Amino acid sequence: MWIRKQLSWIAVLGLVATAALAEEPAIGYVKTSVGEASVIADGHTVAAAPGTPVFQNNVLKTGKSGSLGLTLKDNTILSLGPDTELVLDDYLYAPAKDALKLGAHMSKGTLNYVSGVIAKLKPEAVVIRTPSGNIGVRGTHFVLSVVED
Repeated sequence: MWIRKQLSWIAVLGLVATAALAEEPAIGYVKTSVGEASVIADGHTVAAAPGTPVFQNNVLKTGKSGSLGLTLKDNTILSLGPDTELVLDDYLYAPAKDALKLGAHMSKGTLNYVSGVIAKLKPEAVVIRTPSGNIGVRGTHFVLSVVED
């Protein structure tokens, strides 16, 4: 168990180092993780744990009995249910410059979304894409389910 925790921290440090080299700030952090849940960056998979940084273009993935909760810089809350895959592919949070954007692609699973500052200041800047359509956020809370064929 101790070795597994050490390896997880080494992997987290690897994610942080990769982002630091790219001079890219974290867009959020994992707050909760249950069961099989991971953050994938540039082909490197890290077991998600509270405090794991999340960067733009990371893949968030949960297994059949996993769940994952994260909070983005603008206080958007994303809760992923079992067997979910979500990519945060477009995130911009600079309210002083009116530069706001949150774009994600969800290929399968369930998502509970609670709006943060981006959706409150500029609701049209939030779009969640799915295999069968797009969701434009106009409210503060929604639940999404994407079922594979």
